[in-house]
Amino acid sequence: MVNAPTEEQERALRKLTHVLYALYALFWLTGGVTAIVAIIINYVKRDDTIGTLYASHFTWQIRTFWWSVVWAVLGVALAVVFIGFAILWVLGIWTLYRIVKGWLYLNDSKPMYATRA
Repeated sequence: MVNAPTEEQERALRKLTHVLYALYALFWLTGGVTAIVAIIINYVKRDDTIGTLYASHFTWQIRTFWWSVVWAVLGVALAVVFIGFAILWVLGIWTLYRIVKGWLYLNDSKPMYATRA
């Protein structure tokens, strides 16, 4: 059984989640290095988020990272026939959307996925 996090732990998770969104947002400027750092932290700290709204943000970030990797590989592979450039452009917009939406939800203390009753 997992104990509910304390108020201090919740504040720390909120701050960490903000930092992770910032790392994902900076990946364009760092050649992806900050995204790799962020995904490692996501996996290391994921268990600490269980039972909090931050668990949904971690899942959102992890899914964004891995789908971005898949589409980036496909886009680069298809760049030879030029359709890859369109894939990479759409990927950039989609990634930006995911980062902005996640960060806004975090700012409003909302989970990324609706809980089912």
